[in-house]
Amino acid sequence: MTKIPIHPVTASRISSVDFNNIPFGRTFSDHMFTADYKDGAWGNYQIIPFGPFEVHPACLALHYGQSIFEGMKASKDKNGQPMLFRPELHAQRLNASARRLSMPEFPESDFVDAVEKLVGLEHEWIPPAEGSALYLRPLMFGNGEFIGVAPSDTYKFIIFTGPVGPYYPKPVRLIAEDQYVRAAIGGVGEAKAAGNYASSLLPAAKANASGYDQVMWMDAKEFKYIQEAGTMNLFFVIDGKLVTPETDGAILKGITRRTLIQIAQDKGIEVIEKRLPIDEVIEAYRAGKLEESFGSGTAAVVSHVSEITYRDLTMVLPPMEERKIGKMLKATIDGLRAGTIEDTNGWVRPIDKLERLSV
Repeated sequence: MTKIPIHPVTASRISSVDFNNIPFGRTFSDHMFTADYKDGAWGNYQIIPFGPFEVHPACLALHYGQSIFEGMKASKDKNGQPMLFRPELHAQRLNASARRLSMPEFPESDFVDAVEKLVGLEHEWIPPAEGSALYLRPLMFGNGEFIGVAPSDTYKFIIFTGPVGPYYPKPVRLIAEDQYVRAAIGGVGEAKAAGNYASSLLPAAKANASGYDQVMWMDAKEFKYIQEAGTMNLFFVIDGKLVTPETDGAILKGITRRTLIQIAQDKGIEVIEKRLPIDEVIEAYRAGKLEESFGSGTAAVVSHVSEITYRDLTMVLPPMEERKIGKMLKATIDGLRAGTIEDTNGWVRPIDKLERLSV
């Protein structure tokens, strides 16, 4: 384990934050972790005050898109103990994204250690309200200083944090996209690459202008098979079974998705991962067998879907009080994070608090 020097701020900004009114992704805490890749190795690990840093105009990521990230959350249990949820899986997925974009992997043990140290230092920034958390954004980008379509020779890795409230405070309305494409098999759809999100902005804006919260992406070839929503993997409860699109290389391998599948299976619920045609969902809806739909993700956790529009058909889903499976899955994850449900899988990792004057 590599020692991480900590350079604490002289004065925290936490007193200026209204924890009862936290817009998602607009407030940032006091510190960030940084590391540099040079001459074939990662080094220069440190935790420093959060703030801007210089980027060369020829920075490779700005021109050719070598940029990946992760999204994580830290919360507190019922006793005020800071907790992380499956951080090692985020380290593994970051490295899977790095491999796809021809970037160097970051040592998994160092990733987890850096996250633990940073959360331990920023534990006072974890909001106490239910549904709120300290959001963590690990970010890696190529910062080589030359123009040319080639992998960068140097890289920057950063982890910064910020308190957040619920991502979707109410059930969402989705519209199936039949013109624009998020990802195709063989592309970078299963990587958390910055460009995936840039390409989604225009169709998402059009969906918002029409009164929808998110796009439901379809496959790039036939616009027939459901992929995911803009910020979430998707699940459907059809005749008591939990059905979700399979991760075929064009769909993000969500960590919350993976967790929900295991929880459901442990509860005896049949889970089906498959290429899921929209026609099958429509058929279930018309037969009265489409009982629930919800999205999953680090930011959203479990976000219920109130309706789905596909061309000239709007499928209005059952009311919240009838949604037993989605509500159970969310309550289970919330209970694990709060320490009110026993963690028999070793998913929750308690974090030691660090006092800034003693580091």
